[in-house]
Amino acid sequence: QVQLVESGGGLVQPGESLRLSCATSGIVFSLYAMGWYRQAPGKPRELVAAITSGRTTKYADSVKGRFTITRDNDKKTVILQMNSLKPEDTAVYYCNYDIAYMVSDNGNNYAYWGQGTQVTVSS
Repeated sequence: QVQLVESGGGLVQPGESLRLSCATSGIVFSLYAMGWYRQAPGKPRELVAAITSGRTTKYADSVKGRFTITRDNDKKTVILQMNSLKPEDTAVYYCNYDIAYMVSDNGNNYAYWGQGTQVTVSS
């Protein structure tokens, strides 16, 4: 049974940092591309950052230079380091996985999602 457990969210002020973690089980983690998505109220889900099994990364334009995605295959965990946070980064953040080279841009083809972790950036 696959499980995705996101953690690390919280309430921070603009310019501060957060480190999100996604712990996985039930998959051969090292074989899968991983992605972090977010969904703000009233907005569609969007891909924020992704990393392939070979550690090639991809970022949304809005977070380039501020967010960094990494993976730890031994711990079966994917990390999203978020620096210089902005109010527009406020959303629920989710992770997901794909056996394809790269995760999809909107995640609409994924049936299972974890509970997500809330990130709120506000002064």
